[in-house]
Amino acid sequence: MKIRNAGVIAAIALGSLVAFSNLATAQQEGGKKKGMPTVEQRMEQLDSALTLTAEQKPKVEAVVKESMKKMQDLRADTSLSQEDRRDKMRTIREDEAKQMKGILTPEQYEKYQAMPRGGRGGGGKKEGEKKN
Repeated sequence: MKIRNAGVIAAIALGSLVAFSNLATAQQEGGKKKGMPTVEQRMEQLDSALTLTAEQKPKVEAVVKESMKKMQDLRADTSLSQEDRRDKMRTIREDEAKQMKGILTPEQYEKYQAMPRGGRGGGGKKEGEKKN
């Protein structure tokens, strides 16, 4: 009987260890969502799609970093309603697009506008255009 109880206790301890190690790993990674790319990943995506020049890369990276920081701060702000958060997120994306327009060539900007936004396939939307 004691051996059986020891096995149950060991199983519970092992299960708890696995559960809490996953939680600790998620916290160490900054709680990033799987769909949220890093600045480096976003730059690779933009460079691949737009063929950025050496002169454009640092400018684009600065814009991307600023936008992603604003979005991260916005996601952390729990005081906003979902609608307010959505509106502010749209404003951040529109500001990014305006800054990109000044950096990219017209051909690159057209490709940039057609790219998916936020990992949800929202590509092809022009500034000010709404979903139906």
